[in-house]
Amino acid sequence: VQLQASGGGLVQAGDSLNLSCAASGRTLRDYVTAWFRQTPGKEREFVAAISHGGSTAYGDSSKGRYTISRDNAESTVLLQMNSLRPEDTAVYFCAARNPSLTVIHRSARAYTYWGQGTLVTVSS
Repeated sequence: VQLQASGGGLVQAGDSLNLSCAASGRTLRDYVTAWFRQTPGKEREFVAAISHGGSTAYGDSSKGRYTISRDNAESTVLLQMNSLRPEDTAVYFCAARNPSLTVIHRSARAYTYWGQGTLVTVSS
């Protein structure tokens, strides 16, 4: 499956931003889908994930400020980011596990399919 992440941009600290992850020709309802983020020189950091059944998990830096969900048609996975901070600046990637794997995993290595990333820049 091919993933397409979108919605990044330049915002100010305290603002909100919504990211979207779409799958070409498929519904993400069939996949554990996650968001990761990465800054230069660092490994990809787990942000949030949603399972087939709608269970969610969040990384320590996103808990309480970000919300992951699927849209009504379950064809995209959304990441609503509130109270953004300069340290949230990163390239955000959406990723999906092999459809036979139904458990949320926090390691990037557990995800098979990746989108191209969308840049989020938060100015102070």
